[in-house]
Amino acid sequence: ISGVRLVKAFAREKYEAHKFLEQNKEYYNLNIKQMKIWSRFFPTIEFIYNLLIVFVIVIGGAFVIGEELTLGTLVRFSQYTYMVIWPMRLLGWLSSLMAEAGASVKKINLIFDEKPVIESKEDAIVKEHLSGNVEFDQVGLSFDKKQVLKDISFTIKPGKSLAIMGAAGSGKSLIVSLLCRFCDSTEGHITIDGIDVKDLDLGCLRSNISMVMQDTFLFSDTIEENIKLGGKDYITPEIMAVAAENAQAHDFISLMEQSYETVIGEKGVGLSGGQKQRISMARAFAKNAPILVFDDSTSALDLETEKQVQQAISDMNGITTIVIAHRISAVMNADEIIVLDDGEVVERGTHITLLNQKGSYYETYVEQYEGYEVYDAYKKEQVG
Repeated sequence: ISGVRLVKAFAREKYEAHKFLEQNKEYYNLNIKQMKIWSRFFPTIEFIYNLLIVFVIVIGGAFVIGEELTLGTLVRFSQYTYMVIWPMRLLGWLSSLMAEAGASVKKINLIFDEKPVIESKEDAIVKEHLSGNVEFDQVGLSFDKKQVLKDISFTIKPGKSLAIMGAAGSGKSLIVSLLCRFCDSTEGHITIDGIDVKDLDLGCLRSNISMVMQDTFLFSDTIEENIKLGGKDYITPEIMAVAAENAQAHDFISLMEQSYETVIGEKGVGLSGGQKQRISMARAFAKNAPILVFDDSTSALDLETEKQVQQAISDMNGITTIVIAHRISAVMNADEIIVLDDGEVVERGTHITLLNQKGSYYETYVEQYEGYEVYDAYKKEQVG
């Protein structure tokens, strides 16, 4: 159901319906098999149970007629018999329920038994507010003896910005994952305000970073609750509105029937890609953390909206910004740009410096501005 648009786009309705019916048929057959087994034993059990009751009443009745037993004793004895048999019958039900629960509890235990790979140290440093001085010192990362990041070094002063470019799979998103400690580096050091991120309390570290992820995720809740996710205790309606305006989301939200109280579906069902990205940006802005990370989060925005968002970010004083993008327009105003290739920094500098180097950044620039008098635009930027 969640992928209904994709199914329709590829005209796979019949295939998906057939696949569902096949699985449903298998489930149906298993239930029929269970009922057949149950129908084989249940009548026998019921027959024996009722036969025992009849046996007690007939034999007891004979004793009552012969005045060897009182009627009250017979009634009491028959009730005792029922009280003994009923728990025995329940044992059968209980064994069936335990078998079903046993199958489910294995899946649940797999989740409960899962231990986090990344944890805070026992003596972790707790610092409520960081200034945002980020430094990567010869950072490397290896997975299964394969090095995916090598010798990554840069420094971002508080209030400055860094842009990261590179081909898909070059390791751009891994850099911010290391910063947020979604995974840990195997080489080098990452520090914020001179403190190694591995020595910082995880809650403290992540509360000082606002992140707009590449895969935009919105909860099935109101727009207000989604924007206030980063700090429901201190984000006021005024802060939320300003954050939405900076993300260029306020106008389209206001046009909705219930405005900020509009309930959106899981993952933002019912919203366009650009709208989801702008709400996600508003969520990051409202958190007002000293470090702001944009992981390819303007790809669905038009150039004008992207420019307005960038202007809003530049107006935020003291915010350290890391931008990952594929479009030149998203990175050209950064204080420093680094270009990755196969996990290594191959170029670094400002927009103009990299254009003068005539390397991969320049080639990307030419490709994206092809047919737009590239060289004239380049010369104007040099003069500007």
